Amino acid sequence: MTIIQTLIIAIVEGLTEFLPVSSTGHMIIAQSLLGIESTPFVKAFTIIIQFGAILSVVCLYWKRFFRLDHTPAPVGSTTTQKILHTWDFYWKLFVAFIPAVVFGFIAKVSGLIDKFLENVTIVAVMLVVGGIFMLFCDRLFNKGLENNKITNKRAFNIGLWQCLSLIPGTSRSMTTIVGGMAQKLTRRSAAEFSFFLAVPTMAAATGLDFIDLFKGDISWATADNMSMLALGSVVAFVVALLAMKWFVSFLNKYGFCAFGVYRIIVGGFILAWLLTGHSLVMVG
Repeated sequence: MTIIQTLIIAIVEGLTEFLPVSSTGHMIIAQSLLGIESTPFVKAFTIIIQFGAILSVVCLYWKRFFRLDHTPAPVGSTTTQKILHTWDFYWKLFVAFIPAVVFGFIAKVSGLIDKFLENVTIVAVMLVVGGIFMLFCDRLFNKGLENNKITNKRAFNIGLWQCLSLIPGTSRSMTTIVGGMAQKLTRRSAAEFSFFLAVPTMAAATGLDFIDLFKGDISWATADNMSMLALGSVVAFVVALLAMKWFVSFLNKYGFCAFGVYRIIVGGFILAWLLTGHSLVMVG
């Protein structure tokens, strides 16, 4: 990969990871249009730069991410309930994370994830289907209440919505935000919880890929390639940081419709590209 290719791929990753447009679909297009072959280093690059995107969430929301609830627990609470009250923020993330662990493990063991990832058509179709859904989801779910708190039940239900993103092209961001809105959260609250939930979810998925990566041939880990990885991670971090700040403001004002139209265009482009005899290669 050249420096220009490195920068473009990192920018695409940072821009699309937290927006409801499917980072997978965009990485397919970017890699193919740039003529980047799916080498062991490219696979490593696309996995490792995600850590930069994950770190951007922690950095942007560090005051809320590193917090404990020091308010008094309800009268009569047991010791366990008092502990959960103090660690409430992290407990809710754990509850929302559980469905992804269960369904992700089943999908991984059964080989469904690998089968989906080998089929670019599925990615394109899900981009279009998700885009059509997003044209109407504001009308269906835009009834959020500002004082609605994320309960254990709401957190778990959002986690169930997140499992839909196991299908490439669906978008983890879209499923979790819509899941939050379906639980009567506002667009802003749903988007921010989606960002928070991305940290354990992406960290776990990326970490597993990272372990698998280093079980194989690591001859790609040269000094030049490590420099490219560092550059890509920094760029993905900065771009993701800016993208999240813009996205929350835009979503709060205008909703999902624009993203729905955009997804339909991208998915339609991929399908048209495939139908005209061209090929697209899944990243990694």
